[in-house]
Amino acid sequence: MTYTVHTTLKSNNRKVGKIPVTTTSAKTCPDECEFKKNGCYADGGPLAMHWKKVTDGERGDPWSVFIDRVTLFPQGQLWRHNQAGDLAGDGNRLDADANDQLADANRGKRGFTYTHYPVLTDKHNAAVVKRMNDKGFVVNLSGNNLKHADALYDLGIAPVTTVLPETQTTNTTTPKGRKVVVCPATIRDDVSCASCQLCAKMRDAIIGFPAHGNGVRKADKVAQGV
Repeated sequence: MTYTVHTTLKSNNRKVGKIPVTTTSAKTCPDECEFKKNGCYADGGPLAMHWKKVTDGERGDPWSVFIDRVTLFPQGQLWRHNQAGDLAGDGNRLDADANDQLADANRGKRGFTYTHYPVLTDKHNAAVVKRMNDKGFVVNLSGNNLKHADALYDLGIAPVTTVLPETQTTNTTTPKGRKVVVCPATIRDDVSCASCQLCAKMRDAIIGFPAHGNGVRKADKVAQGV
């Protein structure tokens, strides 16, 4: 499978901050993601239009060129992979070779991302994610709700994030009592990924994102487990 990735060397998104950010073809998005065409924040606004052009091949680079770009990032560079899109894969199974290339290209840099690929029921996907984290590329497992976040955390292979109900804007806990820290950039105008950097770290706390975007009502239902 071929993958198209667009790289913005200095993001214009104030929630991300002035760091490199990428957008990957929607063809990589896993079928299991409950937000796929069902409240995904990237399905609305300017990002949606940009994402569509990347998916249609009007923007972006082939995988090999993207990997070369990452290799050339300065040592210690913080960067966010996939403001839209997911890890290299066919929608069900992660591409081990491509993702190993990404983790290797990132050595000495501080790349991070999120994935909705199934890991609870797919040992191959879980192994790919663990290996990427072991190599220093931080892949956050994306939970649909607090209960799902607990199950992902139990795997012990990666840090975990989760979507929270729209009105949950203060720190909370999972059903198993794990600490959930609300993403500071979602509740404060003076914080961005560039300044926060929590999602770029291996950590114990789960990061929570209150449902937002044009599809907030749909996303809120998923976050509530409705």
